[in-house]
Amino acid sequence: MAAVSGAFRPTYLRWSAASPLMRFAKRNPTAATGAAVLIVWAVIALTVPLWTPADPLAQDLDIRLLGPSGQHVFGTDLLGRDVLVRVLWGSRLSLPTALVVIAASVLFGGSFGMISGYVGGRLDEAMMRIADITLAFPSIILAMAIAAALGPSLRNAMLAMTAVWWPEFARVMRGQVLAVKEYPHVEAARVLGAGHWRIITRHILPETFSPLLVKSTLDFGNVILLAAGLSFLGLGAVPPAPEWGAMVSEARTTFTQWWIGAFPGLAIVTVVLSANFLGDGLRDNLDPRMRKQ
Repeated sequence: MAAVSGAFRPTYLRWSAASPLMRFAKRNPTAATGAAVLIVWAVIALTVPLWTPADPLAQDLDIRLLGPSGQHVFGTDLLGRDVLVRVLWGSRLSLPTALVVIAASVLFGGSFGMISGYVGGRLDEAMMRIADITLAFPSIILAMAIAAALGPSLRNAMLAMTAVWWPEFARVMRGQVLAVKEYPHVEAARVLGAGHWRIITRHILPETFSPLLVKSTLDFGNVILLAAGLSFLGLGAVPPAPEWGAMVSEARTTFTQWWIGAFPGLAIVTVVLSANFLGDGLRDNLDPRMRKQ
């Protein structure tokens, strides 16, 4: 039995070292660290109600403005709410907000760019002018204007951010489609009589997956920042919701109690940096030229 286990051990070790995830982590340790941090935050967002019985909205004026201690690791805020509990629960607002905005932008913007690049001609020109009009405005200013017109709420902030973000994905998708539709295998499918839907879903769409994945990962952190900025300005999540940007905004009146705004700000920084690290690693891993280097 010992001889058998010894004979199989090298094979197992070689298989582990050769697995895609192990190779990716070895080649891009920074990206792997970013992915691990994002996974931790995702697990916290999904499971925090199970292991934190404390209410993030519960107020206790007797313990207001307490600094970090053994009982309250991140201290308490102006209304006696535990900052650590609010930061943990805030992941259930900030992370899903970014996911929904990115998913909606990819779906709408990707479809828009796909139709524009595949059809071409005057339709392509007209559709891209619509995207250019949106891109002509600074994203934060346009998002603020839309959110202010719709009214302060997290849902309206998500609509505003989606309206700002979709043209970027439309541009990326259009550029990919214009290049891919000239590939020999796409031309061959067209000559053999394949329908437009089959050409798009079987031959063009798979070739455009990598750039959209990289951009989605990189933009995840930017959406977190924009959502926090809108909440900071009072155009996103409405207090007392434990959203990270709103928590930083509440700390403006208590500069001497640094922990009230520092810890939600640190949570934003960790998510944004992790998303950027992961996006850079995916870009390097999916780009053939970078893999050769």
